[in-house]
Parts: sequence; C-alpha cells; structure tokens
Amino acid sequence: MGAVSRGLESPDPAFTSATSATPTGTVAQLRPTQRSIQAPQQIPQRVAQAEAGVAELNRGLQLIQAGQVEGAIAAFRQAVQVNPQLAPAHYNLGLALRQTGQLQASAESFYRAAQADPGFALAFANLGAALLEGNNLDIANQYLQRAVQLDPNLGLAYYNLGLVQRRRGNAAAAIASFQRAAQLTPTAPEPSYYLGLTYQDQRQLALAAQAFQRAIAINPRYAEAYYSLGSVLMQQGDLGSALNAFRRSTDANATYANAYYGAGLVFLQQQNYAEAQRVLQHARDLYSSQGNAQWANSAAQLLQQVTR
Repeated sequence: MGAVSRGLESPDPAFTSATSATPTGTVAQLRPTQRSIQAPQQIPQRVAQAEAGVAELNRGLQLIQAGQVEGAIAAFRQAVQVNPQLAPAHYNLGLALRQTGQLQASAESFYRAAQADPGFALAFANLGAALLEGNNLDIANQYLQRAVQLDPNLGLAYYNLGLVQRRRGNAAAAIASFQRAAQLTPTAPEPSYYLGLTYQDQRQLALAAQAFQRAIAINPRYAEAYYSLGSVLMQQGDLGSALNAFRRSTDANATYANAYYGAGLVFLQQQNYAEAQRVLQHARDLYSSQGNAQWANSAAQLLQQVTR
C-alpha cells in the first residue's frame, strides 16, 4: 500500500502538517513576509503610492494574524492596485489565496511577485510549490531551480524540488534535494520522511528505515513515518518490529487506516487470524468513513480470506 501524504503549510523553518488521503507528495509554503521595500526616488506621486501600498500590506498582515483571511486578501489586493511593483504584497496575497484554496490565483500572485522582484527567492519557491500542487511539474521544476539558485539555503525550495523530482521519476536528484532540505531545516520531519519514501521506491530498505527513524526522532507522533517504517520492516521480514511500528502509528493517529491494514497483514503472516480479522475490520470501516472505497474493498477482500 502506498504511503499517505502530508499536506503542508510551513512556517520557516519548521513545517506544520495535516494528513490527506492521496499518495502523492504535497508542498510546503512559507508564512507571510514583509521583505524590504525600495521606495521610488524623488517622485511625489510614486512615493505616495508606495506608502499607500505599504500601509495596505501591513494592514493585511495584521488581518492575517487576527485570522481574518478574506479581509487580508482585500487589503493585499488594494496594496497591489495602488502599487503594482510591491512584490511583498503580491507574495502575501498568493499565500492568502492558497489558504482559501484558490490555487490558480495564488500562482498568478506569486508570479507577479517574482516579476516585480526577480531576486525574490521565496516568490519563486512558492510559485513552484503552487504549480506542483496543480501537477504542472515541468514549470514547477524550473521555478524551484531558480529559487535554489537565488538562495542556496532555502530549505523549503529544496524540499518542494525533491517532491517534483520524485514524481518525475528522478530518484537520485530527489534524494539529493531531500538530503539538502533536511540539512537546512533540521526541525522539519518531512524531508527525512520523503527521503525515506524515495529510498523505499528504490528498494534501499536499510536507508529508508534510517530516514523514517530520523523523521520520527524529530516528530515522535508522526503516524505516516511509523507506518512507512513498519512497511519497510515487514519487507525485511522483521514482523515483530513491523507490528510495533504499526501500533505506534495508531497511537499517534487512531484514525490512520493504513496502520491497521498493515497490522492486519502482519497478523495474517503470523497466522493470528482473530487479530487479523479485528484490525482489518477496523481498517475497512475507517477507509469507508473516509471515502476511500479502493482500500475499503482491499480490506474487505482480505477479510473474506480470513473468514473462509
């Protein structure tokens, strides 16, 4: 079974996450930033426009902090209307739009931020992230490569670049990017987790296990990392340790269906059919309640084997 991915919105440098039911990598983005602003020289009208734009930008940031996203969007839009060259306003508008699920508009705002300030690495990184989320991998790769050229220490750009490279089938490049992201963001577990998944894709199981263990060391309640570690241990034939990893996964997230499914596979191999039936029923019910019909059917098929 494929690992469940994590949806990410990242305060720099650490990531915060929420689980999703899709088996693809998800992106990381940064919190709002004001960034330094260059005021036009000796042109009163432009100076007034710049000041008005900055005032609206700051008002938008205050609204974001107060949790008023729609009001912040209106303020950021006002800022870019009066000063179209105000890159931080375009950038923060992009973040706010993404927060409300407006991916296309978000990408357009990040693009305008990058056009207004061609040295704005975060704008390129978040533009690449938005395009990755929209599955536009080739162009996402171009912008993320530009981000790491502009700022070789921008961990989130390497992380998102690794996600693009993994999905494009370039495992070696993805491994290098995830390793660099892990170095630059040592408090973020996600780069190590996706590094582990990439190693697992390549059947480098010992390295995969080490990467998952590093992710767990950073976040001891990382349910997906425990599950993935359990799947590697099961592949290695260490059923007892695999079962313990699946149990730790359910301890971290009691609704994580994959972990119960994995435990059911271990119990089947151990010929402990009563326990296999119990956890597979729970996995089936969780998958059904979460709208994952494919894996609910898979669990049901295994249950049929157990009850014959």
